[in-house]
Amino acid sequence: MKEIVVISGKGGTGKTSVVSALAGCGPQKVLADCDVDAADLHLILQPTIQDTHEFWSGELAYIDPAACIQCGLCQENCHFHAISDDFVVLNEHCEGCGVCEHVCPEGAAVMRPRMCGEWYRSDTRHGGMIHAELGIGEENSGKLVSTVRKEAHDLAVAQGVDTVLVDGSPGIGCPVIASLTNAGLAVIVAEPTISAIHDMERVHQLTKHFKIPTMVLINKADINPDLVKEMKKYCQTNTIPLLGTLPYDSRFTQAQVRGESIVEFDPEGIGKLFPPMWDIMLAHAKNTSA
Repeated sequence: MKEIVVISGKGGTGKTSVVSALAGCGPQKVLADCDVDAADLHLILQPTIQDTHEFWSGELAYIDPAACIQCGLCQENCHFHAISDDFVVLNEHCEGCGVCEHVCPEGAAVMRPRMCGEWYRSDTRHGGMIHAELGIGEENSGKLVSTVRKEAHDLAVAQGVDTVLVDGSPGIGCPVIASLTNAGLAVIVAEPTISAIHDMERVHQLTKHFKIPTMVLINKADINPDLVKEMKKYCQTNTIPLLGTLPYDSRFTQAQVRGESIVEFDPEGIGKLFPPMWDIMLAHAKNTSA
């Protein structure tokens, strides 16, 4: 099975627009949106949810009002100010450290499993899709990303599909590493700005560390030709295949407003660029197994 992950060193480079365009290219595939902190692939693909699953990770403090003697030890020892003056846990502040349970003389403070979000198995016009939503202010997004990626792999096996296309998380943190697990190819979407070039270099160091085949796609290439030359030079120096370049074009936005990919919205224009790129990506992706 081939798992292709589209990533970026920063948000806003057009990663999701690229994934939605590639979703309609080639044979059927399973899609996975691993950008659980700010998922938006569903806005274009408009999935029909088939199954909803709760995502539990970590713990959350709870104070039993019937057992609490309001001694104040929990509030005094909580470094995150997660306990109110009337001794109610403020969930958005609780880090699940358990100190309140440790210091409570009456056993009123206890730790309970924490529901951090939900993940979904859905159908789209381009095939099955696994996606998720992390709760507001919740952590452990890396674990949720791992869940999404694993479920996408399992769905592909169940459906007899040999390709998984992943909309990965931006940056270089834990969610990105989780997105790249078992990847047969990473495609870095970058734009020609100074910060984006720096972030492209950092995320390439990440894929290089994990020995993942990598390609670069330069988006909005016409906004700064000089920086595009610098990006191409970096790719050449580091032996990174250049997948292609895309212009800045308002039709990408127009397509999003209509809930369509650029391939669907402008099939005879910019949309024509994506099927050949998909073929190149498949040729570079190596087969992996979970």
